[in-house]
Amino acid sequence: MTHEQHNEDDMLTNRQGHPITNNQSVRTVGNRGPTTLENYDFLEKVTHFDRERIPERVVHARGAGAHGYFQSYGKVGDEPISKYTRAKVFTNTENQTPVFVRFSTVVHGGHSPETLRDPRGFAVKFYTEDGNWDLVGNNLKIFFIRDPLKFPDMVHSFKPDPVTNIQDPERMFDFLCQTPESMHMITFLFSPWGIPANYREMQGSGVHAYKWVNEEGKAVLVKYHWEPVQGIKNLTQKEADQIQAKNFNHATQDLYEAIEQGDYPEWELYVQIMEDGEHPELDFDPLDPTKLWYKEDFPWYKVGKMVLNKNPENYFAEVEQAAFGTGVLVDGLDFSDDKLLQGRTFSYSDTQRYRVGSNYLQLPINKAKKHVATNQEGGQMDFRTDFGKYQNPHVNYEPSIIGGLKEAENPGKEHEPYVEGNLKREKISRENNFGQAGETYRRFSDWEREELISNLSSALAACRKEIQDRMVDMLTQCDEDYGRRIKEGIEKAGNDNLDTKMDEAVREAEEMGHPSDPY
Repeated sequence: MTHEQHNEDDMLTNRQGHPITNNQSVRTVGNRGPTTLENYDFLEKVTHFDRERIPERVVHARGAGAHGYFQSYGKVGDEPISKYTRAKVFTNTENQTPVFVRFSTVVHGGHSPETLRDPRGFAVKFYTEDGNWDLVGNNLKIFFIRDPLKFPDMVHSFKPDPVTNIQDPERMFDFLCQTPESMHMITFLFSPWGIPANYREMQGSGVHAYKWVNEEGKAVLVKYHWEPVQGIKNLTQKEADQIQAKNFNHATQDLYEAIEQGDYPEWELYVQIMEDGEHPELDFDPLDPTKLWYKEDFPWYKVGKMVLNKNPENYFAEVEQAAFGTGVLVDGLDFSDDKLLQGRTFSYSDTQRYRVGSNYLQLPINKAKKHVATNQEGGQMDFRTDFGKYQNPHVNYEPSIIGGLKEAENPGKEHEPYVEGNLKREKISRENNFGQAGETYRRFSDWEREELISNLSSALAACRKEIQDRMVDMLTQCDEDYGRRIKEGIEKAGNDNLDTKMDEAVREAEEMGHPSDPY
């Protein structure tokens, strides 16, 4: 159906009634450049999305957390880390920077089982001497989408049906089968990597390319990886089902008890570094969050260690009210032009102001451990008392010559990337949606491939044929063996698909139920 054939009832509009002519891409400088602020459709869409749930997080509702510290090794390979970044959290090797970490599942609700197939959040708040730094990522090193305009659509398709309130894999695959860049993430998610054994034995990643900036204002692209000293362990679906039948809080309990017993979990932080630029020699865009930077091309460098050694004293005050944002960076760290990162940078802090309140940064768990002096004031629950030491309390603006707060000196040369190009709403040039997904499939061990085929085939068997065909076609483009085995798996599943099992469970509940007399 062409756009001209759409009738009014079928036309997608924004809340103002304006027709949406492009629901796939935000407006950027060039097709890979920075996002412009006047993206009204995106801002309306994502701000409404941020306010959809009260007061539970829209995503990452189920979580556990702990306190600890991070200590930098001060080196990148044999070179001083100051060659690449002036961030004191990395250059001051004597300091143990306090941290708070929140682990989570993504799609499911606050008391959902921790054995469900889902990406896991891995968010770290560093209370550095220059203020807070939030490194907000996942256990998996890539993501489903690369444009922030699609984030609300993606989550809606993963969440329960708005009529039945039942999660339906067909809704999810209806979205994903038209989102080819998601094939790489799907390959990881339906493999054993989709169910980590627990939080202690789970890796973490910043997912996006960020920047490090040195004293001269020169920047490089950087990716962050948390690797557990305990080793990495994942579960098969059968094993997860067995655990869920006994304990649906197993990962929270495991983390809490390990710390209580003094068995403190540790992660080492690795980085990959790449010169900033488009890198035409690569078959993918280095800013694309659906892609890996392979180790053999961009080595991992160990730069520090994190230890978690203290449990929260109160879950709500610390874990539930902990608020993270990808825009929370300190001097020496910067953003890349990754569209999804820039969209998250607006959305994450916006959703915290809505969920916890405009003064969420005054709460102890979110407050910087250095002195804060700001002219921002008012709002619900403003209990600020720590004004500037020499500040005239009558002056809440800047500039002032009668005792107001003063601008700080810039600790180094400002990083000033050059940007030019036409404003566009386009996808990036080098999508290469299937190459790395196929490579990941081939790099899996045999048991991981077997588990992937079984899990993904079972989920797709519950979908209508048009969705199955689209998915098989794209997975075949990833790897012929991959697509063939999924097709065969769907056919083999036949009537014994997820819908049938769910229906059987409903009937069995009635049939197995034991009659009881009223009282």
